[in-house]
Amino acid sequence: MNTLIRVLRPAVMVFPLVVNVTGGSHPWWLTLFSLAVIVAALVLRRRWPVPTALGVLAATAVDWRLFVAVLVLAYPAGRHQPLGRAASGGFAAVLIAGAGAQVLQSIYLYASLVWTAGAIVFGLFPALVGAFRRLQAELVRAGWEQAAQLEREQRVVAEQARLRERARIAQDMHDSLGHELSLVALRAGALELAGDLPPRHRAAASELRAGVTTAAERLSEIIGLLRDEADPAPLDAAGSIADLVARAAASGVPVVLDGEPGELAPMQHRAAYRVVQESLTNAAKHAVGAPVRVRLARHDDELLVTVRNEAPARPAAAPPPYGGRGLTGLRERAGLAGGVLRAGPLPDGGFEVTARLPVRPGPPLPAD
Repeated sequence: MNTLIRVLRPAVMVFPLVVNVTGGSHPWWLTLFSLAVIVAALVLRRRWPVPTALGVLAATAVDWRLFVAVLVLAYPAGRHQPLGRAASGGFAAVLIAGAGAQVLQSIYLYASLVWTAGAIVFGLFPALVGAFRRLQAELVRAGWEQAAQLEREQRVVAEQARLRERARIAQDMHDSLGHELSLVALRAGALELAGDLPPRHRAAASELRAGVTTAAERLSEIIGLLRDEADPAPLDAAGSIADLVARAAASGVPVVLDGEPGELAPMQHRAAYRVVQESLTNAAKHAVGAPVRVRLARHDDELLVTVRNEAPARPAAAPPPYGGRGLTGLRERAGLAGGVLRAGPLPDGGFEVTARLPVRPGPPLPAD
């Protein structure tokens, strides 16, 4: 198809000249001039399409037979190059000069009007059609590119959502397994301190407690590497706070529970559950043997969760280098539930975690 167009283009441009040569209606030198213009246009049209079309249009003021060549050149010029101010100014200049030349060549104004109409029909109109087709093709191409970009963005969003979901699952596993491992370590510590235990079994209990503690720390390291700081809290329902405190007490934590949470929305209930769970885990890890009190108090549409442990009998060991993420996660979870969390040491050496949570979704509570 392209080969056929390349062959037909010069043939169509030269055809009016051949017909007139055989008819003898134009001098030979004018035909040679028009042929030279056509050859130059065929050579220069790829590099300078708009100036070439304007040059041939200007030559039509001398030989009207070149209007066919203008028609052939104008459409590709508008199709492949934007028609800016320079092209518009050039066409206006050629139009004025050509109309003036027609007035000088003929005493009739009719010839100037006919040439001007020919310049518009054979030059301006095909160029505008070509420019419209170029803009249409660019819009179609831009639409396909935008669709491909949106598809790539959707794939990225889906992958990020999958990774965030895996990180949330890992965070929940850390919360649950870390709590249970702390209880196992506490039981092993109680077994280690039993007075009637043979030395060999006491050593085994000590190794078990150390191994469980190391496993909990390694779990915290791994989850810390996988965790995304922007992860939202999961919305699935947690267990009962009373059952959580009962399991901790059965494991040897001296903990008591005051109050009931009452009816809570799922996200708020899970936030309260995690506050108690993480606080008990920290107490079992850093304040071994210290009494712990969990207090739940309802005030209108707010739930106040307070977990306080007294000072431990002996100072706790230095926290692991990758620790300290529990309270950060609790603050994020409480904030996403619309609440506020405060945590810090007490003057008597104990530690207290307090969370104010709304009982149902709504505006966030003001900070204290």
